[in-house]
Amino acid sequence: MPSKSKGAPKAKEQANTGSNPSSANPSNINPKTINERSAYRYEVGNPLASKKSEVGGVQGLSPTERATWTNLTYVRKAQDQKRLPLPNKANKDLWKSINESGVPLRGLDELEGLKFPGNKIYDWGRDRAGRDIGEYTPEQFKKRRGKRLRVTQLEVLGRQFQALRRKVGGLATLEDEEIDKERIRREELAKLRMELYGEKTGTYAQDPEWDDIEPVAQVEGEGALASIAYSDDYAEAMSYLRAVMAKKEHSPRCLRLTENIILMNPAHYTVWLYRFSIISSLNISIKNEIEWLNKVSLAHLKNYQIWHHRQLLLDHFYPLFDPVDGQPATADNSEEVKEFALSEMGFLKKMLDEDAKNYHVWSYRQYLVRKLGLWNLSEEIGYVETLILEDVRNNSAWSHRFFIVFSNPAHASSNPEIPATKFDPKVPADVTEREVGYAKRKIEEAPQNQSPWNYLKGVLARGGKKVEEMEEFCLQFVNKLGEAEEEVTSSHALDMLAEAWAEKGEKEKADLALRRLAEKWDRIREGKEKGGHAALIAPAHSYSSATSRSFHPPRPQKNLHSFGARREGRNRSKTDGYPPRAGDESASKARKPGAEHEGAQGE
Repeated sequence: MPSKSKGAPKAKEQANTGSNPSSANPSNINPKTINERSAYRYEVGNPLASKKSEVGGVQGLSPTERATWTNLTYVRKAQDQKRLPLPNKANKDLWKSINESGVPLRGLDELEGLKFPGNKIYDWGRDRAGRDIGEYTPEQFKKRRGKRLRVTQLEVLGRQFQALRRKVGGLATLEDEEIDKERIRREELAKLRMELYGEKTGTYAQDPEWDDIEPVAQVEGEGALASIAYSDDYAEAMSYLRAVMAKKEHSPRCLRLTENIILMNPAHYTVWLYRFSIISSLNISIKNEIEWLNKVSLAHLKNYQIWHHRQLLLDHFYPLFDPVDGQPATADNSEEVKEFALSEMGFLKKMLDEDAKNYHVWSYRQYLVRKLGLWNLSEEIGYVETLILEDVRNNSAWSHRFFIVFSNPAHASSNPEIPATKFDPKVPADVTEREVGYAKRKIEEAPQNQSPWNYLKGVLARGGKKVEEMEEFCLQFVNKLGEAEEEVTSSHALDMLAEAWAEKGEKEKADLALRRLAEKWDRIREGKEKGGHAALIAPAHSYSSATSRSFHPPRPQKNLHSFGARREGRNRSKTDGYPPRAGDESASKARKPGAEHEGAQGE
């Protein structure tokens, strides 16, 4: 047993001896940083270390100092070994000498030359921002240490939760309160790890609901030139998606997972298909899905996967509408269908208010009309007229009007052998006359607008009327053709006149019209005009096919995600005389007659 301490020598005694090593004051008794505090504690616990270094080692110390250093080193090492192998008298003398020196028994290990950069006593490492933790103030360090202790506590509680979960047989058997507590703990743990170490814990890794899923990470192909830079949240969500898709799981949590991924990447086609398979498997209400889909649609106006998903929903749920007298339910015979149709049309109006020429919206609208039998819905034709009134160059609205009028089973042939560009004997004469009159009125509003001219050609073809019947109407836009005072206010009228005169066999007039188009009024299509001019040499019956810009109304889109269907409207020449198609606005801004360069715009 060490002898009882008689206390450190009094100050007077220390002054007299001048050899007590404890008389040396540490260099900094008010440390401002952790490194300074470490140095202070090192100096307090090893008062002879600095002097020993200054005098070149133990041999340079005074006898008293050397004895103190030897005794202290021996005691500390003996304490580490849990034994003190000295006789009683020697043990007593040892402790007496140490007590009289006033040196603390405990202290940081004496260093044989400082080991760390910057002559630091200890390397505390760096925080997530790269800052040396040793440069923290004591208050900052205390706060950081409290966070690290909290991380340890939360990890222990998390292991206890996992043990309880295994014991009771799964998450479903646990109380909701326990699950919510664990979810809160994981959120706190993720936040602390980010603050302390910069480690991001994904949303799904924090959720106990996903503990049973082992995420499947993206595997880049061997020799890949570059990896896609996914965000952390997206990469984590996709890793869980791959896992549940591999298991073919259809559950509410998977539905929420697809929703999260779609919000991050609405163009992910596979996710949309998987979402639909979940909805159809769980038989989720179409109303709830449509409400969610409407919000996504308004946020992503040009996304076409949204509209394919919408079409799949309607195809899946349409058979659930109650049949009427053994016939499929339509807006004409079912209030339930009509209510749904009006709801859909109301939303489509919102979409078209944002972009009146959105190809995907118009394609879906045509699909909806066919599917639900909305041909006779007064709101439909009225809405199209409103859009044309607002913008007479809206090709999409013109296209939809042609579809509504001339694809209506009530006065259109169902014979697939009759193309939409050919005469249909089932079309009533009064319908043809009505649409001819409508087109004429819109032409008079903007004579150089190509949309109503193309529409007029389509109406004439569908109603079996000859183009020559429009000669008088077209002449009001063409004056003194071929003369010095020649005036043409619509190149489209001159184009139709060429076709009308060709039908009548007046080749010279047709030739003149085509030459004037090529030379002055429509130089952009000079090649086509010359082709029509060459056809004048051929028999009259072939002339029409050479000069006519045939009307090609939009074909119904059976598959909204068809690449070919989407390309069809894009690749047409701006002036090739094709009719307005849903979403194809290339002809809406027609050129002024006589424009000298490509791109000169009309009215």
